[in-house]
Amino acid sequence: MMTPDNVDQQMMQRCLTLARRGLGYTSPNPLVGAVIVKEGKIIGEGFHLKAGEPHAEVFALREAGEKAVGGTVYVNLEPCNHYGRTPPCTEALISAKVARVVVGMVDPNPLVSGKGIARLQEAGIEVTVGVEEAACLRLNEAFCHRILHNQPFGILKYAMTLDGKISSSTGHSAWVTGTKSRQLVHEMRAGCDAVIVGGNTVRRDNPHLTIHQATGRNPLRVVMSRNLHLPQDANLWNVEIAPTIVFTEWGKNPSLQTQLRRKGVEVIELSPLIPSQVMDVLCERQLSSILWECGGVLAAEAIAQGGIQKIMAFIAPKIIGGFSAASPVGNLGLEKMSDALSLQNVSLRQVDRDILVEGYLNKV
Repeated sequence: MMTPDNVDQQMMQRCLTLARRGLGYTSPNPLVGAVIVKEGKIIGEGFHLKAGEPHAEVFALREAGEKAVGGTVYVNLEPCNHYGRTPPCTEALISAKVARVVVGMVDPNPLVSGKGIARLQEAGIEVTVGVEEAACLRLNEAFCHRILHNQPFGILKYAMTLDGKISSSTGHSAWVTGTKSRQLVHEMRAGCDAVIVGGNTVRRDNPHLTIHQATGRNPLRVVMSRNLHLPQDANLWNVEIAPTIVFTEWGKNPSLQTQLRRKGVEVIELSPLIPSQVMDVLCERQLSSILWECGGVLAAEAIAQGGIQKIMAFIAPKIIGGFSAASPVGNLGLEKMSDALSLQNVSLRQVDRDILVEGYLNKV
């Protein structure tokens, strides 16, 4: 039941719920939901389906029809005021003669930032900005990061035991965490544009890097292998399930390169092959969110080169021990505890018997 003092918050949360329906499909565009309310009732809803399709406000206005006149529109991201693949949403709202627009957050895109709000106000529409702003920012943190920093948003995901091991001394790693944690990882993949692993992960685990039973689409699978010492038959080479890109250094293992290309795997040669170079290529392709599911050596390189902004650490209540057992992050060259990288905005969540720790290396 909506009450006058929290209608704005409730409706903005509804916008976020609608926006999440586009998870995994809208990149490079943001996730946006819109709700139209009149006389205490929802008369129109919509969300952005994918790039090139109408924006959330348009779908909501279509559903509301003539009833939108004098209504209040809620949208988690500032309406656009420029011509891209679709016409400006501000003009659609003005034409619909709505009375008020409630915006969750200002669009960080310089083409929009504040201009959409100003256009609505010029047309005599009341505008409220900043309702549930923190939640709106978090939903589109990858989009915001790419727009502001011209690089994809990197998430390092790993699962470790209580004593900080991602595998046993023999390299065995299936399974560190429980079923519910693994299912949550599949859902995370569905919301990301790409998943990156190193050659060791391909050789040791032969992963699929798909979403399994989660709802959505499979991300782009990315393999980084300097010497291209990879098996000829691996699950990742089946591109009918999802596309795969292999990054390697110039001239490495040309025979395997040929075989991979024949299977439909894209092979890109870079020298040197380093995380920052790979992220540059993915940024050029307008990818926003990258999930790193790699081993400790590659994870350390990615962190050191600024390719990772968020950490998602699943901790299982197990102890495996072993001096040679791998840990999730390799050598960062930090010698004193005072030099340790501190996470910001840390949150904890219990996932069955496991604990998920989330935090940011840099504020987004």
